Amino acid sequence: MIFNSAANLPENLFQVLFEKSPGSLLIKADEPRFTILAASDSYLKITSVSREEVLGRGFFEVFPDNNDDPKDGTTARKVFTKVIETREKLDVPVYRYDSIEAGTNKSQPHYWSCSNIPIFDNDNNVAYILNTIVDITGEVKAKEAAIESEKRLLLAAEATGLAIWDLDIQELDFTYSPQLIELFGYTPNNNITLNNIRNQVHPDDMQNIVLRAYHEALETGKYAYEVRIFWPDNSLHWIRTMGIVLFNEKNEPARMLGTIVDITESKRDEIRKNDFIAMASHELKTPLTSLKAYIQLLDAKLAGSTNPFIHTALLKSGNQVNKMTALIHSFLDLSKLEPGKLQLKRQHFDINKLIEEAIAERLIITNTHIIHFHPLEVLTVNADRGKIGQVISNFISNAIKYSRKGSIVTLRSEVVDDNICVSVTDDGIGIKLKDHEKIFHRFFRAEDDDMKNISGFGIGLYLSSEIIQSHKGKIWVKSAEGKGSTFYFSLPLTV
Repeated sequence: MIFNSAANLPENLFQVLFEKSPGSLLIKADEPRFTILAASDSYLKITSVSREEVLGRGFFEVFPDNNDDPKDGTTARKVFTKVIETREKLDVPVYRYDSIEAGTNKSQPHYWSCSNIPIFDNDNNVAYILNTIVDITGEVKAKEAAIESEKRLLLAAEATGLAIWDLDIQELDFTYSPQLIELFGYTPNNNITLNNIRNQVHPDDMQNIVLRAYHEALETGKYAYEVRIFWPDNSLHWIRTMGIVLFNEKNEPARMLGTIVDITESKRDEIRKNDFIAMASHELKTPLTSLKAYIQLLDAKLAGSTNPFIHTALLKSGNQVNKMTALIHSFLDLSKLEPGKLQLKRQHFDINKLIEEAIAERLIITNTHIIHFHPLEVLTVNADRGKIGQVISNFISNAIKYSRKGSIVTLRSEVVDDNICVSVTDDGIGIKLKDHEKIFHRFFRAEDDDMKNISGFGIGLYLSSEIIQSHKGKIWVKSAEGKGSTFYFSLPLTV
């Protein structure tokens, strides 16, 4: 960039314009002195010097250049010399020059961005250099803080075995921390792509879990799921990923940020536990079946007895055997909840008839409560009839278990937004708000004095949740402590 000599302007006009310009010095190209001829007000302010201290003095008398590093080309002396040699504008985006803070005698780290423009005389020689600076200390320190924060995050992730990843949804640009490579079975010197990761996810989990979670995350902004992956050596592993979706100014999903952790060992422990439960439950079924048969034989043999104790004892024994059988079936179902084991036998059926059957079965076992249900129409779903019946029976059983004898349990079925919604309401002890999300977790039992004497393993609602989710439905609860509960589930309506 070429300027005419400043001498062509009226001296007082040039001085006024220059002094009001942003952060600038006019330096004479008389190397090695580089005499300062003019300084703007803003330059003096950001460098904490006065005009009297700089005018007519050499640049390095005012701003000593103490950097002797031969590799550093950003020092003022090297920059000024290069401008004269190349006759071209030279920008230095970032350099450090510490200065005295206003009102103190202490030198503080400062970072600057500067532009150096040659000004030519009438003989086309570089006569002056216009040095313009901007204080960027705040921006540099903010960037340094961000880098430090990122380093700490990466160290924390490494210590806990977490991998961190970042996906640009629009550009499909995928970045990740080094831990992710090892979590997917590769050596540290490998690079992996988003397609590599997707291809390693078990096909069933990709279809039933990952894709569904992805679309839900685009709507809700959050996601969390567990899936199986195959390493390059074909060994099976488990991972858990959690994260958030970031939206742009148009409220469109722009980025996904998340963490991944290996949960293979805990999953293997869980599978071993489930296998043990399944084996033990199978072994218990045979003696229970025999016990039930003997009770039925005794009942038939003693049908003519007039002793009321005998009939009462046999009835209670039969009920206890039924409870134990139901519990064993629950444990067996629990062992089948690993992905791919819970098989659904879908069929079209009227859910209202299924509800009526569940009520009738419950009334045979106990008649301590009043159960209300008034279906309005035929509501057809395409689902596993037996497993949905299990969910309804569990809801009714819990409503009876956690409410006083003689109280009313109300069942409803209705269509809401093209979904069939079934609910069971009681006026029992209710559930604390902090337990609403945990109530569907496996083996969860609320810590409540009112529940200490109520039997249960915390399996029923967990099984119900898994069954409904496997049907791509939803399950939830509304409750207040001491004011009863309403449990809901919804399934897509079959037209």
